[in-house]
Amino acid sequence: MDEDSFWQLIEACRPEVPDPDAEHLAATLTTRLAAGPVAAVIGFAENLSCALYRLDRREYGEDLSGDAFLYTRAAVVAAGREAYERVLEDPAEFVPYVADLVWAESLLYVPDRAYAHLTGEEWDRSTRYSYESYSNTAGWAG
Repeated sequence: MDEDSFWQLIEACRPEVPDPDAEHLAATLTTRLAAGPVAAVIGFAENLSCALYRLDRREYGEDLSGDAFLYTRAAVVAAGREAYERVLEDPAEFVPYVADLVWAESLLYVPDRAYAHLTGEEWDRSTRYSYESYSNTAGWAG
């Protein structure tokens, strides 16, 4: 799954009604990915971790706990590519997600659930980028 396919899948699965914690989005993504193949699940996980990693920077999360920062970054991804790119271009665009406590923790579990459905096994996931808060050392330098 390339980056464009990742964002197209996010957009295709986003509900038309408000989904403040991205629960419906996560459920729909899981269903889609659980239809296979496993390579799509792996590609989704890689793209998700990369997107979250790119947001792991001091100008976004300096005053947030690790979990709050991670779940808020996930909310930016859940908002779609346009919102994500606006936040990357202007850190001020991140502020409403923090101020309104917009979290999308459920998005983080999509690859694990889809993989388990497809294989019947737990996935000990290892992606190229860590999405854990403060793992992007370049984003926190200086």
